[in-house]
Amino acid sequence: MPGENLSRDEARERAALLSVDGYEVSLDLRSAVGEGPGDGPRTFRSVTTVRFRCNEPGASSFADLIAPSVTAVSLNGRDLDPGEVFDGSRITLEDLAADNELVVDAQCAYSRTGEGMHRFVDPEDGEVYLYTQYEPADSRRVFANFEQPDLKAPYRFEVRAPEGWTVWSNGAGEQTDGVWRFAETKPISTYITCVVAGPYHYVTDSYTRTLTDGTSLEIPLGALCRKGLAPYFDADDVFLVTKQGLDFFHDHFDYPYPFGKYDQAFVPEYNLGAMENPGLVTFREEFIFRGKVTQASYEGRANVILHEMAHMWFGDLVTMEWWDDLWLKESFADFMGEFSLVGATRFVNGWITFANRRKAWAYRADQLPSTHPITADIRDLQDAKLNFDGITYAKGASVLKQLVAYVGEEAFLEGARRYFKRHAYGNTRLGDLLSVLEETSGRDMSAWSRSWLQTAGVNSLTPQVLLGADGRVEELAVVQEAAESHPELRPHRIAVGLYRVTDGGTLERYTRVETDVDGARTVVAELAGAGAPDLVLVNDDDLTYCKTRFDETSLATLREHLGAVTDPLARALCWSALWNMTRDALLPARDFVDLVLRFGGRESEIGVVQMLHAWAESAVTHYTAPARRETAARLLAEGARRELYAAGPGSEHQLAWARFFARTATAEADFELLRDLLAGTATVEGLDLDQELRWAFLEPLAAHGAVDEKALTEELTRDDTASGKRHQVRCLAARPSEAVKAQAWAQVVESDALSNAMVEATIAGFSQGSQRELIAPYAEKYFAAIERVWADRSIQIGMHVVQGLFPSLQQSRATLDATDAWLDAHKEAAPALRRLVLESRDDLARALRGQACDEASDQ
Repeated sequence: MPGENLSRDEARERAALLSVDGYEVSLDLRSAVGEGPGDGPRTFRSVTTVRFRCNEPGASSFADLIAPSVTAVSLNGRDLDPGEVFDGSRITLEDLAADNELVVDAQCAYSRTGEGMHRFVDPEDGEVYLYTQYEPADSRRVFANFEQPDLKAPYRFEVRAPEGWTVWSNGAGEQTDGVWRFAETKPISTYITCVVAGPYHYVTDSYTRTLTDGTSLEIPLGALCRKGLAPYFDADDVFLVTKQGLDFFHDHFDYPYPFGKYDQAFVPEYNLGAMENPGLVTFREEFIFRGKVTQASYEGRANVILHEMAHMWFGDLVTMEWWDDLWLKESFADFMGEFSLVGATRFVNGWITFANRRKAWAYRADQLPSTHPITADIRDLQDAKLNFDGITYAKGASVLKQLVAYVGEEAFLEGARRYFKRHAYGNTRLGDLLSVLEETSGRDMSAWSRSWLQTAGVNSLTPQVLLGADGRVEELAVVQEAAESHPELRPHRIAVGLYRVTDGGTLERYTRVETDVDGARTVVAELAGAGAPDLVLVNDDDLTYCKTRFDETSLATLREHLGAVTDPLARALCWSALWNMTRDALLPARDFVDLVLRFGGRESEIGVVQMLHAWAESAVTHYTAPARRETAARLLAEGARRELYAAGPGSEHQLAWARFFARTATAEADFELLRDLLAGTATVEGLDLDQELRWAFLEPLAAHGAVDEKALTEELTRDDTASGKRHQVRCLAARPSEAVKAQAWAQVVESDALSNAMVEATIAGFSQGSQRELIAPYAEKYFAAIERVWADRSIQIGMHVVQGLFPSLQQSRATLDATDAWLDAHKEAAPALRRLVLESRDDLARALRGQACDEASDQ
């Protein structure tokens, strides 16, 4: 990674000096097949012609390129010595003219880390598949360029590929004489250019629309995946959501989709969920479901499809100037993805999933020491890479939901429409968006922006209820608090709901008011005189971004009647609030687990059920007092097994509880049932053991030594695919053996032979909650290795290792002290590396506080 970073100051200087007229990129990918070289990386030829202007003739600048070698460099017809001008990541450009032409002929490396031009060999049939992934700055691994978002330009790609392959790029393409040539793109940023090549399975459709001016818009649609996944590929559902999204955004944005065709590629070993390359969106292939999944999985895929589609306007058409304003695309895409999901598709309860799942990600990120304002201070590319986080995505989306409540939906959408028309194919900053919102809403956005976009941290809102002598509400106030480190008290537009237990035993809302909360204490005058509530839910309907707390009466009500809350969104908000209290050491972990065991089986929303499973598992692993951990794990497994048999045969709830039971299995009786289900000697009515579920049952068996390597090898024979290989690798690394752990550590930390997907699978298997003592010796090795790993490996692999192998299961003051000692001794380490370690330290400290809270509940 050294020498590859680009600072914000360097980018601003270059943008002030240069403007780019266009790129022509020629790639020869025929080297992707056949035997690779004996030494060194497998490479492909990349020839780039860049035409650009310089407003200070005679000045110097640089182009970006990360490549093993450069064959030739020509600037304005003048041949330059590659050995003198290329240092491995930059090409020095001196004595620039007013109008310039740069030609770079390079040998670029195929990637195994998901960065740049990723090469994947399918173990099932030996076929090779390629795709590119660039954000924030990896297009320079494929062609020479000016790698920053504000130097937009049109692109022309041509690609030579092996015989029998198909090649896709951002524009429409055609093949002649073995060369694929693609239509010139609109002006776009380097990081959203894209090439996908290989023997992919390809399905087509089309979308038509009559525009407001009476003209007709036709968009060719395509969807592609590896041939091995074709039998599972439900392209019809992908196209259905795609068309629904295009209708929705055309209805609301009044700006036609601007990038011609719309292909969606589901590709292997992908690091992200998806990437918004215009005309060629890439997704992780796990969105093609090989086995039965719950509707939550289909909802999640639909949300990602719509998130990436929203980027065609927020991010691709109009792009942030620098990564400081990453939120201008990601926060909007996250919000618009959910907004359109609910407004255009069958997933009408999407806001429930958002409140329960996406916001949990934001709440965690916003309480870490690395928290930052939504408009962040991004000094360089490493900062940018780490800021694709819960704040930029989910908090930003939550804040936009608050903004819609603040200015009104129509004012918000009209602001978006003006923003697109005013800045099409350009770059923007925060002020550009605020100005159009001020126009459409008539509100001064500066104070709102300072509070919500330019400060960090999450507020908590707690109700205070005073009842009068007549038993009715005399005064109801909302108390707002903030952490000492981030003391900003923000203005909140919220709904306050009052609930009571009915004669039928349900817990229902009988009064709701919307109000503005500002400052430390706000009296909700409209609720004076209301009947006494059993539950007060501040932030009812989830209008704002905050942590919700409960008064004593409300908390007591939830302990007895949580499952009786009739409104699913209100119920999800209560669960979320209780989980935040557990993480904040305000509710003992045992109490949270008890609530899940008592009421989780009554939860109707499958996405909430699966989130409760994850939270309960985390509560036992991280927040339960060590002396009670074994008992808590046993109770969780017993509860999961009970709900598995109680769930409707063949239902998605049954599937969710089956997977949860496997993850929580602790006793020999649990393992015996899993083995018998795999062998077919036991059944659960309606439960279909497809291949994915078989692997889900095998991992806990492997982790507890209840199956051996032979059984895992035999399972791979049943499922000799890329997916099967990843599952097997994870299961192999999960086995409780010193030799196994030593081998897994060496493969990940001491070698770079594994691909990104196999690194991830090995790390996932290595760290098992039941193996704390076995992996304890690796805590010291971790701190000795991470700076070297960060320096020697790509940032993506570095992140996998630093986050995934942190000794989070060694929950003791000694581990905390070892982390602090490393931080004290490495104050000059890369800021991005220190950030990752600081975040893990904070999670560990939070776990210790939670355990202390759980232990104190015994006293």
